[in-house]
This record gives sequence, structure tokens and C-alpha cells, in this order.
Amino acid sequence: MTLYKHSREKIFQKIDTYVEDMIDLQIRLTAIPALSPENKGNGEAEKADFLRSFLEVSQFPDMMFLHAPDERVPVGYRPNILVHHPGKDKSKTLWILTHTDIVPPGDLHLWHCNPYKGYVKDGRVFGRGTEDNQQDLVASLFALKAFIDEGILPEVSVGLAFVADEETSSRMGVDYILNHKDNPFRKEDLIVVPDFGVLDGSSIEIAEKSILWLKFTITGLQCHGSRPSLGRNAFLAASRLVIELQKLHRFFPHRDRLFLPPESTFQPTKKEGNISSINTIPGEDTFYMDCRVLPRYNLKEVMEEIHRRIEVVEKLYGVTAKVSPVQEVQAPPPTPQKAPVVSALKKAIRNVYRIKGKTVGVGAGTVAAVFRKYGYNVAAWSKLDHQAHQPNESCLIENMVGNAKVFAHMMLQK
Repeated sequence: MTLYKHSREKIFQKIDTYVEDMIDLQIRLTAIPALSPENKGNGEAEKADFLRSFLEVSQFPDMMFLHAPDERVPVGYRPNILVHHPGKDKSKTLWILTHTDIVPPGDLHLWHCNPYKGYVKDGRVFGRGTEDNQQDLVASLFALKAFIDEGILPEVSVGLAFVADEETSSRMGVDYILNHKDNPFRKEDLIVVPDFGVLDGSSIEIAEKSILWLKFTITGLQCHGSRPSLGRNAFLAASRLVIELQKLHRFFPHRDRLFLPPESTFQPTKKEGNISSINTIPGEDTFYMDCRVLPRYNLKEVMEEIHRRIEVVEKLYGVTAKVSPVQEVQAPPPTPQKAPVVSALKKAIRNVYRIKGKTVGVGAGTVAAVFRKYGYNVAAWSKLDHQAHQPNESCLIENMVGNAKVFAHMMLQK
């Protein structure tokens, strides 16, 4: 057996001995809600303090704290913890970045138990945050712990980042760190964000579509339902505008097989109420649209075509229509398909899960896009069971352990 295989087997066997400890840490973390102020919470400080204590007891080296000031939370900051462990090759670091914040539990009646009281059943750990993102937070932590406990030096230096504010904006998390004078990330580093995944763990996310959320307000003239000629029906005009906006698919028709779906999408979604009585023609109507646009298109071009569609409806119905972005994020360039982090992930996935990894693009929304915005090559990957944000959220224990081995395998690659 080669030295590499011997080290790999020792590390994998060590990870297998951690199962009960991994479950215990999951349950302890679940008991500490970490909600952003946008979600009426006090932030992640209490959870981060517990995590820091665990890291200290476990003798993790070289911790750095880059806390983002935030007067909205009691402690006045949002915590970001970064751990660095030197490897044989100090010229680059393998970073695994997870987040400590969670989303609210939602309707408590849909939960079988208290969402913050973790428990084990049928090979799963249940509780809010167990899959998103504690599954891989715990997996990354115990992957590195196996090297420390076994006294084996990783082939590359290893960094673990436990960040705040992923669920709302990442302004107090990744974005803050990358703009900090002590930013530890380097362009040559291998960066993995385990906050996207599929059931079999085969998909590696390397690209995102641009995201454009829009609010449309149509203003006409209110009148009695029996005398439509006396008014200008804003609801009718809005309905026509919804149809007109579907023509965007013709103006931006390119398909890219990297993405699922492969085309840009332009979908009407939320609609606000207008008038309360059936026999009144509304003078104002408001609706929203969710656009996910392939990176090849500039969102400025999209907005120009939307304004042309608006002009058509205004002339037809004698109304005025305003559009304003709720969110507008131009997609950064994708991570190259042959980037070192992608190649390393494919090797690890094949070794641990016995499947072939494939690169994909998604409809936007992962924190990996923040790294790409600043020119870092990053891959978003995990083996997930799609429990995030669901009532009775749970994490498959076998995924937690398997993903720890994937991370450990990457730490062993030269």
C-alpha cells in the first residue's frame, strides 16, 4: 500500500469513529438559533462563541476573527471565524466555507418537534439548520480534525471559514472578508462552498445566471365596473404587460447546456391586491417578476427591452407603467471547467461516492457568486437531500460522514 493510500485509509477510518461526536455537535449547534436581524434575530454571535470554544478544546490552530460591525444586533458585530492549518504545500490553501446563520422555522405547526431541539431518527439528524449549513460545517471540521488527531500533515494547507449572513446578503460575511485588509483568501487557493448539491452528489456548480427581480406598477383610472369606458383598467393593462414580457424569451433565446434549465427565464410571480370590491375597475395594479438570465446577456440589455414592452402597453391602454429593480445582480464569469478546485473535487467524489462529477450552472443565489465577483475560482458542491428551509429539516448522517471524506480526500491531494 502506498503512503498516500495508507494515509487516506487512516483518515477515513478516523472519520468513521467520529459519527456520534458529529451528531452531538449537530444537536448542540441546532439548539442555538442564529437568525439575522432581517429575520428578527440577534445574529450568529452565540453560535459562533460555542463553535470557537469547540475549536479551542479540539486544539484547532491559528484562528482568525474578522467580525463585521453591525449595530442592529446586541453584540454589535456579525462573527466570521477562519481556521488555518498548514500543510506540506504552503503555496496554496484548500478552503471550505460554510455559514452559521439559518432561516426561521416558518409555521411551527408543520414541525413534529421543537425546530431547535435536534434529534436522531431513521439515520437523520432533525432540526432547523441541520442540512443548511451545519451538515457540511460539521463535515469540514471533522475532516480536518482527523488529520490533527492522527498527526498526519495534509498535502496542502487547509482553511475552514465559518461565516455570517449567508441567508440574507453575505454583506456581513464573505463580502466583508474579501474586502478586509486581512483577507486570507488568495487567487491561487482552492475554494469549496458546500451550499449547493444534488441527491447523488454528482453536480459541481461553477456558474450562475444573473438575477433580476422587478416590481411593476401600472397606473390607470379607477371607475365603476359597469362603465369601463370612464376609466383605464390597470389590472387589464398589467395582464397584457405580463403577456408582452413573455416575448423576452424570443429576444434572449440562447441556450447553454451547462444550466438547468438551459435558457434564460422570465416569470411573473408575486401580485399585490388592488381593490376590495368586485364592481370596481382598479386604477392601480402591481406585480413582480423573477428573471434568471444567462451570463452572456447584460442586464442593461434586458431592461431596455422591458421598457420597450412597457411602451407598447402604455399606448394600447392609456396607462403609465413603472418598473423598479428589487434585486439586480449581473452574473460574474464562471469558474473554468478545468480549474484546480474542480479537478480536485471530481477526484474526491469519484473516490468516495464512486460516481463521476459533472459541472453545472444554477439559477443564481449561492455565496459562490460573491467569490467569482472578485475574481476567485470557486466550486459549490455537496451531497444533499434537499431539506434546506423545509419544515422538519434533516440531514442524512451518511451524507455528513461521506462529505467529510470528500473534503479529507481533497486535503490529501498534491
